[in-house]
Amino acid sequence: MGKALSEMSLEELWKLFPIILKEHSPSYKEWYLVEKDEIVNIIGKNNIKRINHIGSSAIEGLIAKPTVDILLEIDRNSDIEQIKYKLSNADWILMSLQNKTDLNMSFNKGYTPHGFAEKVFHLHVRFLGDWNELYFRDYLLIHKEIAEEYGKLKQELKEQYTHNRDEYTNAKTEFILKYTKIARKEFGDRYLPR
Repeated sequence: MGKALSEMSLEELWKLFPIILKEHSPSYKEWYLVEKDEIVNIIGKNNIKRINHIGSSAIEGLIAKPTVDILLEIDRNSDIEQIKYKLSNADWILMSLQNKTDLNMSFNKGYTPHGFAEKVFHLHVRFLGDWNELYFRDYLLIHKEIAEEYGKLKQELKEQYTHNRDEYTNAKTEFILKYTKIARKEFGDRYLPR
């Protein structure tokens, strides 16, 4: 029997879970909707302020890792430990937790000691806020030529960083921030909590 994921080094994890890009699948939206309902059932509607499908799998036509990213925004009065406990008991693996200035909890689902499961999810849990990911997603949904440019960049970076997820993510940052800034000008503060 192989090692458990928690026993693997970062290099072993990157080798087991390389950067894979695939053509967009209409299934991503269905995966999101099913998982969204499950999350609501797990932690309760009263804790949830907003829940959104974010990331490349939310953009029709955009090449993406076959992973559905979900941004779960919760009430500032929510019991963080209770939410963490409930999600962990529902097969979500806590990957990181930052709670110094603002909450940023990341969970994964679909990572196995044998590689990716058929369905893979990343869940980003934060307090209700004015998050860049929502603006970037909305911008790419409207500006197909920028989404195409982003897809080409991701293809180039995949070749370079297939087994280094951190470098792959870091190398996309400049592009993402550039168009998020433009999106914020175009959309105003549509996600600012009221």
